[in-house]
Amino acid sequence: MNDRYDEEIESRKEQKAARKISSKKDRSQYKKTDLKKREKLLHEETQKKLAKQDLIKGRVLAISPEGITVQHLDEFYMCILKGTLKQTWSQSKNLVTVGDLVLFIKEPGNKGSIAHIEERHSVLARQEHLRRRQQQLIAANIDQVLITVSLVSPPLKPSLVDRYIIATFKGNMEPVIVVNKTDLMSSNNEKAFFELFITTYKALHIPVIPVSAFTGEGIEALKKQMQNKSSVFSGQSGVGKSSLINAVTGLDLLVGDVVEKTQKGSHTTTSAHLIPLIFGGWCIDTPGIRSFGVWDLRKEDLNTYFPEITEIGYGCKYTNCTHTHEPECALTQAVEDGKISPLRFESYLKLLVEIS
Repeated sequence: MNDRYDEEIESRKEQKAARKISSKKDRSQYKKTDLKKREKLLHEETQKKLAKQDLIKGRVLAISPEGITVQHLDEFYMCILKGTLKQTWSQSKNLVTVGDLVLFIKEPGNKGSIAHIEERHSVLARQEHLRRRQQQLIAANIDQVLITVSLVSPPLKPSLVDRYIIATFKGNMEPVIVVNKTDLMSSNNEKAFFELFITTYKALHIPVIPVSAFTGEGIEALKKQMQNKSSVFSGQSGVGKSSLINAVTGLDLLVGDVVEKTQKGSHTTTSAHLIPLIFGGWCIDTPGIRSFGVWDLRKEDLNTYFPEITEIGYGCKYTNCTHTHEPECALTQAVEDGKISPLRFESYLKLLVEIS
């Protein structure tokens, strides 16, 4: 009798252990459809909680050590993030960015607490420089990225332009290339490189606007491109983003010089801030960068962002061709024949090595 009882107890223990193992192996709770349902329920619960609070809507104009500047109608508030919002898990280094639409609680002395960040229709982000496991939000809810470069001082980097183009498309925006300091172009080599650059990117149907903040060349064309749109100036340090915004808006933003020894720009804009335009729309000036890692870029994504290279690449003799040294490589031959721009091909190879 006792033996049978012991056997039943042991059997129940085994069944319980089996169910526990089976539950751990069951991944259905992590299916995308279930996750979406949970996100929807969480969103509905959040909306119900927000509806009970006395919240007003505003747009983030700037972020500084002092706080987050938010505009509501003609009023400006210095805000902080509510503690509950800070606890929200995110793949982003920063939860809020310039251009965000937020709901906040108004407090005395034109202060406030941000309780909710509205869903973004577009966002410019890059891979966080140090950890590389998070994205760093640069700006949100914008129509176009004005990828600002200079031909000289500092020298133009097509690979950096391509990284910005990829980030722009990934973030649901349109890229526009603005080439500043055209007045400094002097040698035949510089002019030939300039023509190759313009030809390359116009062939991709990306607008290229040559300008000079010093002489005023192209400023009207730039204004026309920006009219009634939300834009973000982004690019390498020292290319003249603040100078161009001064020329377009008539403002007097701080302007820096290029460091002679390194040919790299000094950071004059230390944080992004939003600027309304009198001819319609608004723009964001962002701090200059010296490197730009594209967030969440996979090897298969390159086929989307380099279509002219991908198509010809199918003609390589070897299916695993690295396009660097193999015989009968269709891509290297296409570059020699002028069918593919060497600028784009170099960018493609750099990214291929980086994400492999």
